Amino acid sequence: MAAPSGRSSRWLWAALVPATLLCLAAWAAEEPSTADFDVRPGGEVHSFSQSLGDYSCTFTYSAQGGTNEQWQMNVAVSEDNLLFSCSIWRPQGKSYLFFTQFKAEVRGAKIQHAMAYSQAAVGAQSDIPLKQEEFEVTETTVSHREGKFRFELSKLMIVAKTPRDEL
Repeated sequence: MAAPSGRSSRWLWAALVPATLLCLAAWAAEEPSTADFDVRPGGEVHSFSQSLGDYSCTFTYSAQGGTNEQWQMNVAVSEDNLLFSCSIWRPQGKSYLFFTQFKAEVRGAKIQHAMAYSQAAVGAQSDIPLKQEEFEVTETTVSHREGKFRFELSKLMIVAKTPRDEL
Protein backbone atom coordinates (compact mmCIF):
# COMPACT_ATOMS: atom_id res chain seq x y z
CA MET A 1 0.00 0.00 0.00
CA ALA A 2 1.37 3.38 -0.91
CA ALA A 3 0.85 6.78 0.64
CA PRO A 4 -2.55 8.48 0.37
CA SER A 5 -3.00 10.80 -2.57
CA GLY A 6 -3.68 14.52 -2.41
CA ARG A 7 -1.48 17.36 -1.24
CA SER A 8 -2.75 17.62 2.37
CA SER A 9 -2.82 13.85 2.73
CA ARG A 10 0.78 13.63 1.49
CA TRP A 11 1.99 15.96 4.25
CA LEU A 12 -0.06 14.10 6.87
CA TRP A 13 1.47 10.86 5.60
CA ALA A 14 4.94 12.40 5.69
CA ALA A 15 4.43 13.17 9.40
CA LEU A 16 2.74 9.86 10.26
CA VAL A 17 5.38 7.46 8.94
CA PRO A 18 8.33 8.94 10.91
CA ALA A 19 6.19 8.95 14.08
CA THR A 20 5.29 5.29 13.51
CA LEU A 21 8.94 4.37 13.01
CA LEU A 22 9.93 6.17 16.22
CA CYS A 23 7.29 4.17 18.10
CA LEU A 24 8.60 0.97 16.53
CA ALA A 25 12.09 1.76 17.72
CA ALA A 26 10.80 2.41 21.24
CA TRP A 27 8.90 -0.88 21.30
CA ALA A 28 11.59 -2.99 19.69
CA ALA A 29 11.97 -6.52 20.99
CA GLU A 30 15.53 -6.64 19.74
CA GLU A 31 17.70 -3.58 19.78
CA PRO A 32 17.19 -1.57 16.59
CA SER A 33 20.25 -1.67 14.41
CA THR A 34 21.70 1.38 12.64
CA ALA A 35 24.57 1.13 10.21
CA ASP A 36 26.46 3.76 8.22
CA PHE A 37 27.30 3.15 4.57
CA ASP A 38 28.57 5.13 1.60
CA VAL A 39 26.36 5.85 -1.39
CA ARG A 40 28.81 5.89 -4.26
CA PRO A 41 28.35 7.63 -7.60
CA GLY A 42 29.78 6.32 -10.86
CA GLY A 43 26.76 4.73 -12.49
CA GLU A 44 27.39 1.22 -11.17
CA VAL A 45 24.69 -0.67 -9.26
CA HIS A 46 25.49 -1.04 -5.54
CA SER A 47 23.62 -2.68 -2.65
CA PHE A 48 23.66 -2.42 1.12
CA SER A 49 21.80 -4.84 3.42
CA GLN A 50 21.00 -5.13 7.07
CA SER A 51 19.23 -7.91 8.97
CA LEU A 52 17.52 -8.17 12.33
CA GLY A 53 16.34 -11.61 13.39
CA ASP A 54 14.34 -13.19 10.57
CA TYR A 55 13.97 -9.93 8.65
CA SER A 56 16.22 -8.01 6.29
CA CYS A 57 16.29 -4.86 4.19
CA THR A 58 18.39 -4.32 1.07
CA PHE A 59 18.90 -0.96 -0.64
CA THR A 60 20.04 -1.20 -4.27
CA TYR A 61 20.83 1.90 -6.31
CA SER A 62 22.80 3.55 -9.07
CA ALA A 63 23.88 7.20 -8.80
CA GLN A 64 25.92 9.77 -10.69
CA GLY A 65 27.74 13.00 -9.85
CA GLY A 66 29.71 14.27 -6.88
CA THR A 67 31.57 12.10 -4.42
CA ASN A 68 30.60 9.45 -1.88
CA GLU A 69 27.86 10.45 0.57
CA GLN A 70 27.45 9.07 4.08
CA TRP A 71 24.00 7.43 4.50
CA GLN A 72 22.42 5.33 7.27
CA MET A 73 20.10 2.35 7.43
CA ASN A 74 18.05 1.53 10.51
CA VAL A 75 16.08 -1.69 10.98
CA ALA A 76 13.78 -2.47 13.92
CA VAL A 77 11.20 -5.06 14.97
CA SER A 78 8.27 -4.20 17.23
CA GLU A 79 8.07 -5.77 20.69
CA ASP A 80 5.11 -7.92 19.64
CA ASN A 81 7.10 -9.02 16.55
CA LEU A 82 4.27 -7.89 14.24
CA LEU A 83 6.05 -5.02 12.47
CA PHE A 84 9.44 -4.64 10.84
CA SER A 85 10.74 -1.22 9.83
CA CYS A 86 13.53 -0.14 7.53
CA SER A 87 14.68 3.46 7.16
CA ILE A 88 17.34 4.56 4.70
CA TRP A 89 18.42 8.19 4.67
CA ARG A 90 21.12 10.78 4.31
CA PRO A 91 21.52 12.35 7.78
CA GLN A 92 22.68 15.67 6.27
CA GLY A 93 19.26 16.08 4.65
CA LYS A 94 19.45 16.49 0.90
CA SER A 95 21.47 14.24 -1.35
CA TYR A 96 23.34 15.94 -4.16
CA LEU A 97 23.71 12.75 -6.14
CA PHE A 98 21.68 12.07 -9.26
CA PHE A 99 19.97 8.67 -8.70
CA THR A 100 19.30 6.77 -11.91
CA GLN A 101 17.55 3.96 -10.04
CA PHE A 102 16.70 2.76 -6.53
CA LYS A 103 14.99 -0.16 -4.87
CA ALA A 104 14.54 -1.10 -1.22
CA GLU A 105 13.49 -4.68 -0.60
CA VAL A 106 12.34 -6.29 2.64
CA ARG A 107 12.48 -10.02 3.31
CA GLY A 108 10.42 -11.89 5.87
CA ALA A 109 7.61 -9.32 5.93
CA LYS A 110 5.09 -7.58 3.63
CA ILE A 111 5.13 -3.81 3.19
CA GLN A 112 2.14 -2.03 4.72
CA HIS A 113 3.34 1.58 4.37
CA ALA A 114 6.22 3.15 2.47
CA MET A 115 7.32 6.64 1.54
CA ALA A 116 10.20 8.08 -0.46
CA TYR A 117 11.58 11.60 -0.02
CA SER A 118 13.67 13.97 -2.12
CA GLN A 119 14.84 15.72 1.08
CA ALA A 120 15.20 14.37 4.61
CA ALA A 121 14.37 16.57 7.58
CA VAL A 122 17.38 18.20 9.21
CA GLY A 123 17.53 21.37 11.29
CA ALA A 124 14.73 23.70 10.18
CA GLN A 125 14.18 21.76 6.93
CA SER A 126 11.28 19.33 6.57
CA ASP A 127 10.96 16.02 4.78
CA ILE A 128 9.86 16.57 1.19
CA PRO A 129 8.08 13.51 -0.19
CA LEU A 130 8.45 12.38 -3.77
CA LYS A 131 5.33 12.65 -5.88
CA GLN A 132 3.32 9.42 -5.79
CA GLU A 133 3.91 8.80 -9.50
CA GLU A 134 7.73 8.84 -9.02
CA PHE A 135 7.89 5.54 -7.10
CA GLU A 136 5.98 2.30 -6.71
CA VAL A 137 5.34 -0.01 -3.79
CA THR A 138 4.75 -3.76 -3.96
CA GLU A 139 4.42 -6.30 -1.14
CA THR A 140 8.19 -6.43 -0.71
CA THR A 141 9.77 -3.50 -2.59
CA VAL A 142 9.79 0.27 -2.95
CA SER A 143 11.41 1.38 -6.20
CA HIS A 144 11.72 4.21 -8.69
CA ARG A 145 9.14 4.36 -11.46
CA GLU A 146 10.87 4.34 -14.84
CA GLY A 147 10.25 7.56 -16.77
CA LYS A 148 8.57 9.31 -13.81
CA PHE A 149 11.30 9.41 -11.15
CA ARG A 150 13.07 12.80 -11.11
CA PHE A 151 16.42 11.43 -9.90
CA GLU A 152 16.26 12.96 -6.37
CA LEU A 153 16.33 10.69 -3.33
CA SER A 154 17.35 11.40 0.26
CA LYS A 155 15.21 9.07 2.37
CA LEU A 156 13.10 5.89 2.22
CA MET A 157 10.87 4.69 5.05
CA ILE A 158 9.18 1.29 5.15
CA VAL A 159 6.86 -0.36 7.68
CA ALA A 160 6.16 -4.03 6.97
CA LYS A 161 3.91 -6.57 8.63
CA THR A 162 5.57 -9.79 9.72
CA PRO A 163 3.91 -13.18 9.24
CA ARG A 164 1.79 -14.18 12.19
CA ASP A 165 2.05 -17.67 13.62
CA GLU A 166 -1.47 -18.91 14.38
CA LEU A 167 -2.00 -21.51 17.09
